Amino acid sequence: MSDTRTSTIPAGTSAGERRGRTRRAAGPARPKRIRSRQLATALLYLSPALLAIVFLRLAPAVSAVVASFQESGLTGGSGWAGLENYRFLFGDPGFVNTIVVTVLFNLVVNPATVVLSLGLALLLSQRLPAAGLWRALVFAPAAVPVAVSGVIWSVVYQPDGLANGLLTALGLPEQPFLTSAGQAPPSVMVTVLWVAVGYWMIFLIAGLQDIPRTYYEAAQIDGASAWQRFRYVTLPLLRRPLAFVLVANTVGNFLIFAPIQILTNGGPEGATNLIMYDIYQQAYRIGDVNLAQAEVVLLMLVMLVVVGVQFRLLGSKEGR
Repeated sequence: MSDTRTSTIPAGTSAGERRGRTRRAAGPARPKRIRSRQLATALLYLSPALLAIVFLRLAPAVSAVVASFQESGLTGGSGWAGLENYRFLFGDPGFVNTIVVTVLFNLVVNPATVVLSLGLALLLSQRLPAAGLWRALVFAPAAVPVAVSGVIWSVVYQPDGLANGLLTALGLPEQPFLTSAGQAPPSVMVTVLWVAVGYWMIFLIAGLQDIPRTYYEAAQIDGASAWQRFRYVTLPLLRRPLAFVLVANTVGNFLIFAPIQILTNGGPEGATNLIMYDIYQQAYRIGDVNLAQAEVVLLMLVMLVVVGVQFRLLGSKEGR
């Protein structure tokens, strides 16, 4: 015998109350439809940017990976080469030197950029006379195209240029800034720092201005010195801007090309042959595009590892 259950509505219930109950029962489905419609609208507005990312970033990356496993024949066709391009690179002393030079360059330039940018940000965020003018002057090199900055410094480093002119005026011997394997890397580093420091300084000044002044006032009332206020108030609250500057600057330094091409062409003796310039040489001077694509893939992997390690270290420190 079956048990049939029916939903009954009390006799005294009005038609308006019954309609209200029906609307409340159908309520949860409506927000889902609204959310779906909002998501579709958002995707519609984002579709141009998403398509640009796919065609301008993802598609070239996939193409580079595929091409790195191929080799070009004399007739222009491409054949499958497997890992041959990678074996050749790691067996090439010139490429190994490029990796060493790139890593050493980043190990020097990245910390120097962060320290100098932070120091200038701390100085120019104070109430100084004409502080806005000084900020503009420090930021000005970042507003100049990198290629133009390279040309400016190539003139400064000429044997009869400004740098040697100042040394001569001080009674010091002239220096082969760009023609010495020992002096060319520091000379290029100075050029890169001249462009980058003012740019990242602005980011850090913005971060400093977001720190409430009451924290410094409370620390000063408690008797904290200037160093203690910097260590226990400024640095912890500036960690996110510093992390952004460190990661973004690392990526940018791996992609440096114009200063090398203008100042040294990777010389002397490969002392400034950074990986982006070596990729250019392989692709456009030597004409081995597939080998250049293998270098691009290795560069992407190295950048992913370095940035991942930086994020992990910064995340673990923030968790503490």
